[in-house]
Amino acid sequence: MSSFIMVLMLISAGVLVLSFLYTLKVARQQKALKNELDTDLPDKVQEHPYTRNPIFLTYLIAAVLVILFIIYKAVDLYAV
Repeated sequence: MSSFIMVLMLISAGVLVLSFLYTLKVARQQKALKNELDTDLPDKVQEHPYTRNPIFLTYLIAAVLVILFIIYKAVDLYAV
């Protein structure tokens, strides 16, 4: 297995662990707020709605990884 694959596997494992921990944190917050129907958005989220959105962050990180992979393969293919 190449070192590039190993690095990608480690990054993927790290993202999975962090995502799982974040999911547990959010689930605990939902249990604490189960009697309230709607809560106010935090001020930081209101000020930066796009940078605090995990879906946009996921797309951004995925795009960066794809671009890095393309650059790696291009350099690997055309390296003399």
